[in-house]
Parts: sequence; C-alpha cells; structure tokens
Amino acid sequence: MAKTKTKFLCQECGYESPKWLGRCPGCNQWGTLEEEIVQKKEVNRSSAIVGKSKPQPIPNIKSSVHERYDTQNQELNRVLGGGMVRGSLTLISGEPGIGKSTLILQAGSKIAEKYGKVLYVSGEESEEQIKMRAERLNSLTENLYVVSETNVDLIEKYIEEISPVFIIIDSVQTLYKEELTSAPGSVSQVKECVNNLMRIGKSKQIPMFIVAHVTKQGELAGPRVLEHMVDTVLHFEGERTQEFRILRALKNRFGTTSEIGVYEMKQEGLVEVANPSALFLESLTEESEGAVVVATVEGTRPLLVEIQALVTSSNTGFPRRTAVGIDLNRLNLIIAVLEKRLGLPLMNYDVYINVVGGLKLEGTFADLGVAVAIYSSLKGITVATRKLLVIGEISLTADIRPVQQLEKMVREAEKMGFAACIVPEKNNSNFVDLKTIAITGVNNIKEAINCIGTI
Repeated sequence: MAKTKTKFLCQECGYESPKWLGRCPGCNQWGTLEEEIVQKKEVNRSSAIVGKSKPQPIPNIKSSVHERYDTQNQELNRVLGGGMVRGSLTLISGEPGIGKSTLILQAGSKIAEKYGKVLYVSGEESEEQIKMRAERLNSLTENLYVVSETNVDLIEKYIEEISPVFIIIDSVQTLYKEELTSAPGSVSQVKECVNNLMRIGKSKQIPMFIVAHVTKQGELAGPRVLEHMVDTVLHFEGERTQEFRILRALKNRFGTTSEIGVYEMKQEGLVEVANPSALFLESLTEESEGAVVVATVEGTRPLLVEIQALVTSSNTGFPRRTAVGIDLNRLNLIIAVLEKRLGLPLMNYDVYINVVGGLKLEGTFADLGVAVAIYSSLKGITVATRKLLVIGEISLTADIRPVQQLEKMVREAEKMGFAACIVPEKNNSNFVDLKTIAITGVNNIKEAINCIGTI
C-alpha cells in the first residue's frame, strides 16, 4: 500500500519543511509555504538495477555539436550559439505581452517547413487563438501541429503518436501530473513536469522550447532548480510600449551567454534587426545638450547607443540619483569622481541618466560618456552627437583606463558615419587604416571635456 505523508513547500525557492512556518528559512519570504500531499511509492530493493549506458572513454563518445537545427532566424541562432541543438531543453521567459509566444511560433513554423513535424502544446490558449496568431504571422504550415493540453501524461502520448522533431510548451506553469495533489504551477508540479519533459527530449533527441512566467521583479517564477535542469535560459527584454525587443541568454550550455538578439515588433510579428546601432540612433539629433553616443560590445556584436543626462536643482535637500540602463552604483561612483576631481557641485542637483532604447549596458565602456553627458547638462554645453563617440573607463583618480575590444567599436562608429572618437590614450596606438574617423586619446576626464568644444 502506498503511504501518504504531508509536507510544506515554499512556492518561491522550493524549501521543504515537515511543518508550517510563517517565514521560509531558505529565501526569508513570508507566507510562501503551502501544504502538499506526497504519495510515497514502495520500492522493491531486491530488483536488479540495469543501466542504459556504460562508462566509456571520452574520445569514443559521439559529439552532437554539429547536429543543430537552423531556425532560419539569424538573431535566435546567434543567441543559441549557432542553432538549436538536438535534445536540448530551452527555457524562455519575459514579461507578459513581450512577444514570447510570437517568437516561438515563428521559429516553430520555419522548423516545420524545413525539418518535419512540430508540436505546439498550449496550456493558456485554445487552438483557435493560436491559429489566429499564426494567420497574422503568416506561419501556417501542414507540419505544425497544435493542441491545447496541460496533462503531461497526455502530452507524452501525443509525442509518441506524432513523433515531432521539435516541441513547444507554453507554458510550464500550467502543466500538471495527476498523481500529484498540488496545484499546477506549484514547486512539486513544475519540477516533476520538467523532469518528464527532459526525459522525453533527451531520450528521443527532440529539442524543446519551454515558456515560463516571471515574477513582479522580472525574475523567473518557480523554483531556482528549474534553471539548473534546462540547458539554455533565454530572457526577452523590452517595454511593451516600445517597438524593439532584446533576446538575451542567461545560461547556455552550447554557446556563449554574452550574445543578444535584437527584434522589432511589427504587425506581421517580430522582425530581425541586422543593424541594431542604426535602430538605437535613428532619433539622434545633430547637436544636443546632455546627450552623448557611447559604445558597448554584446558577445561579438558592437553596439552604439545614446546616453542622455538631465541635471536639475534639488528642491528636497536630498539629491536624487536615477539610472535607467546602467548600474546605479556605477553612476554614484562617477558622480563622486566629478565632485572630487573636477569640483562640480552635484550634491545640490538631481541627476537622471537614461540609455535610449531600453538597452541595459554592462561593463565600464560607457563611464566616460556618462561623465561627459552629466557635465554637458550641468553647464548647458551642446555635444555634436552625430559626429562624436565617447569610450572609456573612469578610475577613482579621474584617469581614463583602457577598455577591451575598442577597435571593434570604433570601426562600427566609422561605418555609421561618425567623424571623431574620444578614447583612452593607452588604446590610441591600436588603430591602423582608419580613413574617415579621427581618434583622440585622453588621459583623464579634464582632457576629455576640453575636447568636446573642438569637435
């Protein structure tokens, strides 16, 4: 006879407790432990254990690195590391309405046309709703099979009948197994359902895309173990009110996690953006106060973006610092350097920084650009934004430190028609055969600011 026992599971982190607790010891959240009934199965310990595989020398193991599906979506291929690996489990998350279902439906349609049957399992929409979206996206194909189902056992039965080459699950929080008494979306259900899907995908060498919800803070909903179980974690960024989206890899066992894919949302669906720099700079004016163009590198791709600064008098007595697109701690560091080394009275001013387009800048490439933008807004000096690119890392002594991959960023600026670039002096000797862009090396912030009026 099966024994029944009760335990309490935290719905945030998966912490287990034999009794109810008001506060979870694992994540320190209040009121997250819920009671679940677990069926304990009897185990026949006398049965022999037979493994499906045996230890073998690693050179004899067949590599599947070349066995990738071309999604015919260059941005998605770039983020995945060159295509979709057979047997891989990919988790994609993002805010509601950001375009997750649109992206996977477009990718599924292309794979169905080129490789064979694709199964789209939806737990949130009916078949009619999915067809309406497919008609709008022009993604109707005979090899794309659609079913609205949340029972994992029935989904496994459909997979056996259809034998698809690619599976889409939308979304994992709606799936359930009948033998578990907890509600769909709970920690137990999510873990068990993903385990089943992973077993199916790995054993049959079928790649899967699994859609997951996010919390109010923008983090992946459900237990953290979910991210460890899958091979790739993709996150869709952007604002629903803006037209473009950024697809970023947070984890990738088959490629780098520094690549991004850029899309533009249009009536016909998500359209790839081959030249993101042109998209981010399309609203750039010839001259502007408090605006500077900086560069960053995402994976192998250099990007040019506009940073805007607004410095206004503080009326509350407590100066406010707001940063959108850059790290707030980095902004506070730059402000402290400007106050100490240049004597700027920023303690009496509110400082607002915004990266145009919603891109989140990583690293220290934009330090000097932020400092120049703040100085320009404070002093009311216009900057030739259509001509000037500013790159450099600021140290606590106000010196400009060299940055990596500078040549790649400068050549992107030259291609975009920029006439001048302010770079760290220690990087200035790295450039050859530049024809249309002038390079100016600086050693500190004062030299960089003095160069603004001459360009």
